[in-house]
Amino acid sequence: IAAGIGRAGKSGILIKGGMHLENLGKTKAIAFDKTGTLTKGEFGVDAILVVDGMKEDEVLALAASVNSQSEHPLAKAMVAEANKRGLVLASVKDFARIPSGGAKAFVEGKEIVLGNDRVLAEYAGVLPPDHAVSVAHLASQGKTVVHVLSEKKLVGSIALADVIREESREAVATLKKMGIRSAMVTGDSEDVAKWVAGEIGLDEYFAKVLPHEKSEKVRFLQSKGQKVAMVVDGVNDAPALTQADLGIAIGAGTNVAIESAGIILVKNDPRDIPKIVTLSRLTYCKMIQNLFWASGYNIIALPIAAGAFASRGIILEPAVAAVFMSLSTVIVAFNAVLLKRQEI
Repeated sequence: IAAGIGRAGKSGILIKGGMHLENLGKTKAIAFDKTGTLTKGEFGVDAILVVDGMKEDEVLALAASVNSQSEHPLAKAMVAEANKRGLVLASVKDFARIPSGGAKAFVEGKEIVLGNDRVLAEYAGVLPPDHAVSVAHLASQGKTVVHVLSEKKLVGSIALADVIREESREAVATLKKMGIRSAMVTGDSEDVAKWVAGEIGLDEYFAKVLPHEKSEKVRFLQSKGQKVAMVVDGVNDAPALTQADLGIAIGAGTNVAIESAGIILVKNDPRDIPKIVTLSRLTYCKMIQNLFWASGYNIIALPIAAGAFASRGIILEPAVAAVFMSLSTVIVAFNAVLLKRQEI
């Protein structure tokens, strides 16, 4: 156990006790919180729809130019995407927020308006039929769509979504190969939860779950006769951590989550979960091996030391017995230390 906990520490995984390390190897299902765990908890540009021959970069440049004056998370995401693509942002004049959900400014003498459906209806009317179908499809996936208008004419729409961690896909795929089911518990809508679960490859998901109901979903998974681990980062997740057979908190989470968890992922990387499961199973194998060495050694040596075979001339001198006894301890300790060299 000590060797296993030490090996985990070198990989940026903190384990509060041997019981947690041992339980993880017996886990058959792992439930994940969505935001900040499977996703980054920050928005990114997912798709850009264009109108009337406009190019994606042109629409994004207009939106990013206006949003360069805004501190809104959606605005920052569009500016970040424009910078990523190496687009040059134009200077803006008369920037103003639109109370119904958007912003506007003059870019190179043209009034550029950004906003949601309410802003679109206020400034330009309805969407073209084909464009409306595409927007509805993106919205059904839980993505936020911002419309871009130039001189009260629609030129494109930008869809933004909470960015899914690439590490999450790898982690879930690896867990499947290990025979462990993955589930997601989120307060988001059914459409959002279904889309994220499909993108990551989860076996099961629970949508529209209030914070105090997360522990009930963990209990539901446990009712299937399987040990369940819960991976979270939020302050409202402590009851779910407590209900689970094992709580895992990511290092970027709240102090409450970290305090309630038995294992902490310092690097905030979901791929560390399959690693620690592997380490748990390796540790258990080492425990069985050491029991075999210790028990087998004593089963053979004790009768000889007691003189059971003295009539046949087989005896074990006390000094030699003491050396053998020490040797068994050395073998067991050396076998445990080898765990630190195992790849996880």
